[in-house]
Amino acid sequence: MTAESGGGGKKRGLWRPIALLAAVIAIIILSQVFDVGEKLGQLRIWINSLGPLGPIAFVFLYATATVAALPGSVMSVLAAALFGPFLGVAVVIVGATVGASLAFLVSRYFARDSIEVWLSGKEKFRKLDDLSERHGDIIVAITRLVPIFPFNLLNYGFGLTKVHFKTYVLWSAVCMLPGTILYVVGSAAILEALAEGKVPWVLVVTVAMVLAIIAILTRQARKKLREDGPDETARETSGKENENE
Repeated sequence: MTAESGGGGKKRGLWRPIALLAAVIAIIILSQVFDVGEKLGQLRIWINSLGPLGPIAFVFLYATATVAALPGSVMSVLAAALFGPFLGVAVVIVGATVGASLAFLVSRYFARDSIEVWLSGKEKFRKLDDLSERHGDIIVAITRLVPIFPFNLLNYGFGLTKVHFKTYVLWSAVCMLPGTILYVVGSAAILEALAEGKVPWVLVVTVAMVLAIIAILTRQARKKLREDGPDETARETSGKENENE
């Protein structure tokens, strides 16, 4: 790997914590401007009033937002505020997996023509289709771990590829989990630090460990892709990442 590509990898590795911090800052600003804090309190009361159905209701909301191609980062921060780091991770990963699966099925069976028109002009999608035919499980894994493609494009784009539904759901869930933990636990750490005025070291260490895991998994996925495919495949993957910069 060249020094240039190594520097690009470091830049790509920073996108999740930067996006997380931006989402939390945005929520704090909006809370002050639109009195979101009071509305969040009302939402928490409503969720709690549902009892065991509260997390289920949030999963439904998250899945609906995913199908509607709305940004999931704000919902992840909201989950941290409503449920804390542990239950928050559970509801987000279930909601994201359900929503991504529904988008896949909509794309494959119900709205294929319109989605093909939407994605036909995207060079990244054409490359995704080509790579997924040869390395479906690896491509699902690596595109969930690193921001090669926009998340919402992936949900619908994979429905047009030859990837099996079970492969898509399994590897999406597994490889979205580290990012989910990073967003939810990281948000919980920031919110707790702001509320209590001290650093929640357990949560901070958890976030650091997840960042390390993401880096390791990404490296292994790329290595597997290079081993299983020709050199051209590896160059295509590297090219897509550079295009995303």
